[in-house]
Order: sequence, then structure tokens, then C-alpha cells
Amino acid sequence: MGVVNVTPDSFSDGGRWFDTTTAVKHGLDLVAQGADLVDVGGESTRPGATRVDEAEELKRVIPVVRGLAAEGVTLSVDTMRASVAEQALAAGAALVNDVSGGLADPAMIPVVAAAGAPFVVMHWRGFLEGGSIEGVYTDVVTEVAEELHARVEAVLEGGVAADRVIVDPGLGFSKGADHDLALLARLDRVLALGHPVLVAASRKRFLGRVLAGPDGAPPPARERDAATAAVSALAAQAGAWAVRVHEVRATADAVRVTRAIAQARTTDPTPPESGAHGAEGAR
Repeated sequence: MGVVNVTPDSFSDGGRWFDTTTAVKHGLDLVAQGADLVDVGGESTRPGATRVDEAEELKRVIPVVRGLAAEGVTLSVDTMRASVAEQALAAGAALVNDVSGGLADPAMIPVVAAAGAPFVVMHWRGFLEGGSIEGVYTDVVTEVAEELHARVEAVLEGGVAADRVIVDPGLGFSKGADHDLALLARLDRVLALGHPVLVAASRKRFLGRVLAGPDGAPPPARERDAATAAVSALAAQAGAWAVRVHEVRATADAVRVTRAIAQARTTDPTPPESGAHGAEGAR
């Protein structure tokens, strides 16, 4: 899943794809680099971001969705607003990616249910505006799995079909670096919920912490793509349905290699020849 942020203030690439023409071109470039799905969002959810109003979000998102859909691109819309989701689906989006899992807008679940669209339900504990952005957990893996389960149940009760639900552990949302790493290490607990899992680790703060230099300073967000590809390969190996990334090519390559190794495990190698020739070949 390649990311197209039609925003001036996203944490890693804010403003780079802000106008419609540039955003559509970027989406097409991501597909050329190996993206299977392009995620279009018009509102930053970085810590401390101020919400944009509905009219502005629609103005940013819908023309880009329409332009990419016209080129045959499979799209998701990254939004917490039911009105944006509804209009994006009508403009050609195939999937709704709501970081609040339907909590930010009570109309979201009915809209998604009526459309029959796949719905990404992320673990979310509220907006990251001001104050501490890290949640308090006794056992982050268990608590996130339980809270996601409860949210999925609410989504199902709201009319979204079980085979339309995708879950996301919400890396970086009300979580510190140790929380994010623990969730990635135990992704099996999220997979055990029985729904496809989306992992969105790209360029996030926990990678900056892991990659920090001797002075403790993290590298800039755009210098975390190799680490993102590594996390993506591990997530793919663990069974993730998709990974959401800003720079597609390295991650697409990493996932392909992971898949090839997994396939090799299921193939019986031809036994080596016995005798001198086989020994020579072994050397």
C-alpha cells in the first residue's frame, strides 16, 4: 500500500504532493514501483496535527481519487469522516482506511456497511493533539488485541461483513517505541483475531529511535526507508496482508524476497549426487 498524502503537514512528506496533478502523478509512480494499492489521505494524523474541516478535506482528496481511479489504480481513502469516505467510494475508491476504526464519526460504519467496502479498523485511543501522545499499558500486546477485538465486534454489529474487515495495530498511535516493537514482535496475536492485518510502520518515530546515533538524535523521517523495508519484510513473513509505506520500491523488493524464501521452504530440493562428482560440486 503506497501512501499519497495530499496535505501540507504530514510528518514525513508534507506538502510534496499537495496539488492534484502532482498527487496523481505520485500515485501512478508508486504503482510503477510495485504498489498494489494506493492510500489517499487529506488530513495529517501525526502527533499534534490540527484537524482540517470537511470541505477542505473533500477538496484535497476527491479530485486525486477520481484522477487515479480513471487510470485504473486500486485505491483506499484514508479518512475519519463518513462524508469523505462516501464521496471517495463514489469517485472510485475501493476501500476505507479509518485510523479511528469508526470512533471519530458515528456515521462511518453505516456508510461503509451500505457500500459493502472493505474497512480498515485501526487500534485508536483518540486524537493525538497536545499533551502526551503515549498511552499507558500494562501489557500492550494483550490490551491492543482485546481493544481491537471489541472494536471489530462493534463494526460487525454495525453491519460491516466479517470478510470486509481488516485490522491494524496502530503503530505510533498512543504508543511509544517499546510498544510498537512489542506489537511487531507479537504480530501473531493480532493475526489471531482472524482478519487480514495491515502494518503501517513506514518512517515512524520508533524507527527513528532504533536508528538514533550516539548522540540519541533520530535520523530524519525520509532516511528511515531501509528500516521500513526491513520491518515490511518481517511483517510479510509473519503473515501481514499489506504494509503501508511511503517509498514503495525497496519494500516491494523486500516483500518479494520474503515470499520467494517462503516458497522455497515448501519445495523439496533435488538431492545432491553421490560420489566424487557430488563432492566436487559441493566444494
